[in-house]
Amino acid sequence: MNSLSAWFWSESFWLPPNVTWAELEHPPPGEEYPRAGHLLSCLPLAFGVLAVRVLFERLVAKPCAHILQIQAGVSRRAQANAVLERVFTSTTSPDSWQIEGLSKQMDWDVRKVQRWFRLRRSQDKPSTLTKFCESMWRLTFYTGIFIYAIRYLWVSPWTWDTRQCWYNYPFQTLSPGQYNYYVAELAFYWSLMLSQFTDIKRKDFIIMFVHHLATITLITFSYCNNMLRVGTLVMCVHDASDIFLEFAKLANYAKYQWICDTGFVVFSIVFFITRLVIYPFWIIYSVLVESWEIIGPYRSWWLLNGLLLVLQTLHVIWFYLIARIAIKAIFKGKVAKDDRSDIESSSEEETDTNVKIRNKSHPNGSEQSLKEGNGTNSFVNGETQDH
Repeated sequence: MNSLSAWFWSESFWLPPNVTWAELEHPPPGEEYPRAGHLLSCLPLAFGVLAVRVLFERLVAKPCAHILQIQAGVSRRAQANAVLERVFTSTTSPDSWQIEGLSKQMDWDVRKVQRWFRLRRSQDKPSTLTKFCESMWRLTFYTGIFIYAIRYLWVSPWTWDTRQCWYNYPFQTLSPGQYNYYVAELAFYWSLMLSQFTDIKRKDFIIMFVHHLATITLITFSYCNNMLRVGTLVMCVHDASDIFLEFAKLANYAKYQWICDTGFVVFSIVFFITRLVIYPFWIIYSVLVESWEIIGPYRSWWLLNGLLLVLQTLHVIWFYLIARIAIKAIFKGKVAKDDRSDIESSSEEETDTNVKIRNKSHPNGSEQSLKEGNGTNSFVNGETQDH
């Protein structure tokens, strides 16, 4: 075990040349350097964050939703059927061959089998009220933590001169502001990862799980490596745009479409400025160029830069998707839905009703009607996960 620990905490990996862990054991009197053990409190704090969230949603978010006349609603349930339920557990959207086989096996019309699967997929779909409460909680956290970060970073010298992030590195003492900011962010992202198993189930569950895990890893890595100064800048830049995204989602759930569209366009602009301008040309430049000039590269330095560049690549991909939605909002007057977000479109039952109406008018056109109706799943209610 000792050999494994020594290998993991190898000084040649974590620290610049000619620096040892022993030197970091003795900070100046009254000061402290970051230690990995400081972050052990984040996991129990994550459960505390989850408890606060439950109280917030019950005591604040739900009353706000009722004021805005957002109701939970009652989803229609598919009739109990053991055969179809077994198929549903293996695949929620069977292909046409499976549908035809089940139709013959059950002696049901194909349309009836398809309708059963649509109802079964939608019956566990979270209500608008649930999504409203989730977004309001995230909006509250992002706004609060961003205000805290701005107040702290505004008076920090490295905010205005990023070379200050690397002077006297790694012998930079830990300030209460840095510790509080890191612990709050880390506890929140732990709570997000844990709550994925009880929150709104999305098609990109695995992707977002990996995203949260990568975020936790990056925050923990920068803390253990005492890159807190640049770490606080990275976190602040990422929190800024998420505020407007959650605001736009709330407006959408409350059916204030023009506010939703405006909020999403503002989100797109802030996302572009913070993640495609400030992040690469200010923060990544400092980590890549200024740190090379002041302290020089070492093993964990290469890893950190690699992770930051991967994150920047994701920003470019996300902005492309966001920009497409924002352009539609500007020129068509409505934010398009994003097919990543929910298990099923909220319009599934509406689609089923529309298909019925069309089929009454065109009895032989059921197949064509289905092809038209299935297109509704290509959009979601202006809802995109936090990035």
